[in-house]
Amino acid sequence: MLKKGTLLRLIDEVSETALASGSLLPIRTGSEYVDDNGLRFVVRILSSLVRKDEDRLQRAQEKRGNPFLPHEKDLFVADLGPTHIALLNKFNVMERHLLIVTREFEDQENLLTPADFSALWICMAEYDAVGFYNGGEAAGASQAHKHLQIVPLPLAEQGPPVPIQPLVDEIMDAGRITRLRSFRFRHCFARLELDNSGFPLHPGEQCYALYRTMLSELGMSVPRAEEMVRQSGPYCLVVTRQWMLLAPRSREFYGEVSVNSLGFAGCLLVRKPEHLELVKKTGPLELLRSVSVPL
Repeated sequence: MLKKGTLLRLIDEVSETALASGSLLPIRTGSEYVDDNGLRFVVRILSSLVRKDEDRLQRAQEKRGNPFLPHEKDLFVADLGPTHIALLNKFNVMERHLLIVTREFEDQENLLTPADFSALWICMAEYDAVGFYNGGEAAGASQAHKHLQIVPLPLAEQGPPVPIQPLVDEIMDAGRITRLRSFRFRHCFARLELDNSGFPLHPGEQCYALYRTMLSELGMSVPRAEEMVRQSGPYCLVVTRQWMLLAPRSREFYGEVSVNSLGFAGCLLVRKPEHLELVKKTGPLELLRSVSVPL
């Protein structure tokens, strides 16, 4: 079991070893900023996906459809209890990108459970980060084995730690399900109730309860106690130490631009310079609206 206060050190130690062995294959990126309605989105441009594509092809040829069973030993970071482990993201775009993976196979399209949120918050308690979940292929999930993800804050060198923070700052009440002003598509947002230190009260339980309420508000399937429930549609979930956001999805791509949950936090990834031009021409908010469910 992970010892409190050790996760960052473990991530860095494992990263150093995995880089040396060739198990960790970071993808270099450049960054540009696209302003839209008072928000400064960061767009990362991938310099090369050749290694990632070659690895996927090799796995397909070897008929190894699940990289988490068994996982690469060099990418293992920590035990997160009886149901989850923490692994490095093999093809990380950002440093300290962690995957929170179920030990046994669970489908990525199954709804999240209290154990999922408990494992997430074991990690979120260690350092300021954004957690996210791509609920299904249309939400940007690339693997069918259930896994949440976290990346450290800030998400960009310029602007607030989370690019959509100006919208968040307009919401004052904690625990109330509401919407963000500039997100003109179906979604739910809520500030978390915090203790005197500014950390969420009972974060796993609180987030699971809000998650169930958000799904219900959006007319989607809701998890039930002691029963694995399949999601009724794809969705993106973003969690920070202060708030949660859930947005149903209609499709993964806008043109050739794939959008996952970090897009709803204000961080997009593109493969080619021409894709960056598409983001600039369309506008990030319109792009998010186009891959989401209409109001």
